[in-house]
Amino acid sequence: MALSGLDIYKLLPKTNCRECGFPTCLAFALSLAKKAVSLEKCPYVSKEAKQALDAQSQPPIRLALIGDEKNKSEIGNETVMFRHEEKFHHPAALGFIIEDSLLDTEIKERLLKIGKLHFERVGQHLKTDLIAIKQTKDTQRFIDVVTLISGLTSVGIVLMSQDTKALAGALKILAGKRPLVYAANSQTIADLSALAKENASPLAIKAESWDTLPELTKKANELGVLDLVIDVDTKNQQAKVIAEMTQLRRLALKKANRAVGYPLMCVMDKLASQAEVIRAGDYIAKYAGIILLNTFEEWAVLALLTLRQNIYTDPQKPLQIESKLYAIGNTTENSPALVTTNFSLTYYTVLGEVEASKVPTYILSVNTEGMSVLTAWAAEKFTPEKIAESLKKSGVEEKLKHRNLIIPGYVAVMSGDLEEKSGWKIVVGPKEAAGIPTFLKNLS
Repeated sequence: MALSGLDIYKLLPKTNCRECGFPTCLAFALSLAKKAVSLEKCPYVSKEAKQALDAQSQPPIRLALIGDEKNKSEIGNETVMFRHEEKFHHPAALGFIIEDSLLDTEIKERLLKIGKLHFERVGQHLKTDLIAIKQTKDTQRFIDVVTLISGLTSVGIVLMSQDTKALAGALKILAGKRPLVYAANSQTIADLSALAKENASPLAIKAESWDTLPELTKKANELGVLDLVIDVDTKNQQAKVIAEMTQLRRLALKKANRAVGYPLMCVMDKLASQAEVIRAGDYIAKYAGIILLNTFEEWAVLALLTLRQNIYTDPQKPLQIESKLYAIGNTTENSPALVTTNFSLTYYTVLGEVEASKVPTYILSVNTEGMSVLTAWAAEKFTPEKIAESLKKSGVEEKLKHRNLIIPGYVAVMSGDLEEKSGWKIVVGPKEAAGIPTFLKNLS
């Protein structure tokens, strides 16, 4: 039976040293009970307590790492079924399948296209994570393609082959890069486990049925491979795939079934781009750690990356930008200045409209703990006092010769108080960001 936070607290040193990163030993114990942190974080835990807590400190879903330290994808180590319970920790890794039947020129073209599939959204950089090399030709061709791709990309590699000789050659080329070996079944578990252990690589398990899955993972463990990924058969109906992944997650988290406590992966069938995106989106939500795609369409990849970003954002901690003064365009001492909050979505919406206006403008972002304008105002996080303080700290007074500040129209009620506390003339701007371009162009 799992220990409670209080049970764990009784075994800790109770020094409240904060060296673990938590303010108190009780806070650390509660986090340990949720398996959100490792026991190794406590530098003063006794040997006896460590032995008693060792099993408790192990995550219900083991963390797997693909790639080297500079370009690694971490998957697994999740602790909840639903993100509102806490959060999801490690975003699903998205990758593309490249078959060795392609010509070298075609492979280079695809790698070039993949390299351009990165985007910025609300201040975060979004990109894909993996390249999966699939063997369809002979051993040497597979090894040649691995050599080609490894020389042109630094992202994590998935080796999709049942040919042990081809895998051995590929793993030698990728020494130190921890590629994922895909995928061992009941016939190949011994050979592929030996290769994975020898090369310190994670291993994907593809069981023929639910009954054989625990046997395969235990067999791999016995052969020295602890970093496993469970491949879920996506050839089944979509609803069945989602049900299977949900059940595996539940068994790992709620039943502490170590035999299935590993990240899940889905290899997409070749479908039309729209169908593939719909299915992949469902698998990101429930509960794939790796998704390998066939489509290279920019719109499709952006849709999945955006969905992944939304799902793996902490629902209890809004996205925030740094609270400071931002100069947009070639600003001068006569440029207008407007104020908004540090909620990422709010700031980037305002930024987009300011850029669209082509009027060089200063934007002052006030720390509202990630709240939008009206929410922050209602919570007294976006007040005349805070705005006045931000004006002084930002240095905007030294950059402008005027003292006119544009505030959002929805908080026009604070204009008089803000003028008094800041000494600036307050100009009430539009209520909606869409009105900013016209407003800035019409400023006299």
